[in-house]
Amino acid sequence: MSVPPLPTLVIEPLVRAALIEDLGLAGDITTDAVVPAAARAETALVARAPGLVAGLDLALLAFKLLDPAILAIVLRPDGSCLSPGDVIATVAGPARGILTAERVALNFLCHLSGIATATARIVELVRGHRARITCTRKTTPGLRAAQKYAVRVGGGANHRFGLDDAVLIKDNHIAAAGGIKPAIERVRASIGHLVKVEVEVDTLAQLEEALAVGVDAVLLDNMRPEELRRAVAMVDGRATTEASGGVTPATARAIAASGVDLVSIGWLTHSVTALDIGLDYRL
Repeated sequence: MSVPPLPTLVIEPLVRAALIEDLGLAGDITTDAVVPAAARAETALVARAPGLVAGLDLALLAFKLLDPAILAIVLRPDGSCLSPGDVIATVAGPARGILTAERVALNFLCHLSGIATATARIVELVRGHRARITCTRKTTPGLRAAQKYAVRVGGGANHRFGLDDAVLIKDNHIAAAGGIKPAIERVRASIGHLVKVEVEVDTLAQLEEALAVGVDAVLLDNMRPEELRRAVAMVDGRATTEASGGVTPATARAIAASGVDLVSIGWLTHSVTALDIGLDYRL
């Protein structure tokens, strides 16, 4: 399924800020000294490892913001599978602009492609089960929209984007409220009718309490697969079930086999390995 691209209005401030950070107050003093102003270059974004493309719009925008005369031709758009040596896009135009924007462009492209690649691998591991792979709010400040987009490119789903999306009552909320029941009751009294409520539970006893009050979703935190199966049976379709904590490529399939609706993974965005992509001169 094709994932709609992020609006330029959303990504432009991210790319512009990254370029400003990199250029500093004096600009690219290396490139300006080494490369003649009239020099032109033909380059290509080339995969050096297998994976999935994501973030190409941000990468190409970096070149365009640096110099509108730089032209790009996309050969493998976001969502494309890559093998080492595959050309993702060609980038041609004023050499100074290309070299100055190179690192910012690759930072976005490698990082977001890494997220999409890791997501796709986990999605494949749980194929055949009902569970969908979802990300969390454990994102790099300022990059949440882009990172969550990359998860979608990889075939995953998005959890809430921010604190105002939905209610998620966690353990500290429960402690502050004096229990699950009062926490839910206070939330219900203050939110709109379209806002969903999820409660984090650590035990089956807490789950029973949450279900008795009534919630839209339950986050089953750090439960073993056998506990997850019992939890799914207890819920019996009355709420969406989300498994979280301890999810790795080695454990994902067993967790999904418990019958949960969602498997949420924080490391997809906060500590994933970047995909190796380079910008090569075409001589």
